[in-house]
Amino acid sequence: MHNVIIIGSGCAGLTAAIYAARANLKPLVIDGHEPGGQLSLTTMVENFPGFPEGILGPELIENMRKQAVRFGAEFRAGAVTEVDFSHRPFKIAMAKESFEALTLIVASGASARMLGVESERKLLGYGVSTCATCDGFFYRTKEIAVVGGGDTAMEEAIFLTRFASKVHLLHRRNEFRASKIMLDRAHANEKIVFHTPVTVDEVLDVAKGAVEGVRITNTDTGKTEVLPVHGVFIAIGHDPNTKVFRGKLDMDANGYLKTHDGGRTNIEGVFAAGDVQDIHYRQAITAAGSGCMAAIDAEKLLEKMQQG
Repeated sequence: MHNVIIIGSGCAGLTAAIYAARANLKPLVIDGHEPGGQLSLTTMVENFPGFPEGILGPELIENMRKQAVRFGAEFRAGAVTEVDFSHRPFKIAMAKESFEALTLIVASGASARMLGVESERKLLGYGVSTCATCDGFFYRTKEIAVVGGGDTAMEEAIFLTRFASKVHLLHRRNEFRASKIMLDRAHANEKIVFHTPVTVDEVLDVAKGAVEGVRITNTDTGKTEVLPVHGVFIAIGHDPNTKVFRGKLDMDANGYLKTHDGGRTNIEGVFAAGDVQDIHYRQAITAAGSGCMAAIDAEKLLEKMQQG
């Protein structure tokens, strides 16, 4: 029996673990499918407060993990396969283990959708990014590419023109999912060059360990060309890691958990924090903040339960 189990070990989950452990709740943290979350896939993080020179994403995550362990948090590798919220204690099952908890914090995050080309995975964090706000600063006066056709892609392309000399916007169709106002703003920006309808065949150059270009093919003409860019931003959406909670926790049409009054879900004692419930900000610092809130709320609920 655990006072609190935390599902996910990114910024939100680890912050929740630090707060819960300091409250002497001895939390159990289940790492999840992507241990460390999206920060573990980045290189330099320059917008997390307290690090004027920046800090490597994996190093920041490792420091937070050590901090949680120092105060008594326990960790388990693996992913949750089933949950039972029908009565308390809640039951949480993994492949070979199962646990019971009085409260639960879901911080399983959201995974960025990728293009599916091998080179993008190998260059993720080395010129390939899924977050313009996080990494745009590194591309001052350089040419970069943004892949996508929705509002997020337009917003990121416009944001990146603050730094880049030119932004190539790549989309597989001539039509866009983006709203007219966002599309008009992007078209009006002289730094943004549209390429449609194109597919991304390869990000160059894996052998050099850095992005030096992107090879695209026009699906109407069959013409292939290489754009000389130093960064590629993938902006085709995120998928929240909530499959195991379907039918058990309230979520929106895209699978993001619905929360109210902080991180509370529709089940008393089940809280959600970080990108699993955040469709707007998706920053390390906001994830950390929501993890703190969830842990404090769980602690208060446990106190109330003990008092009868």
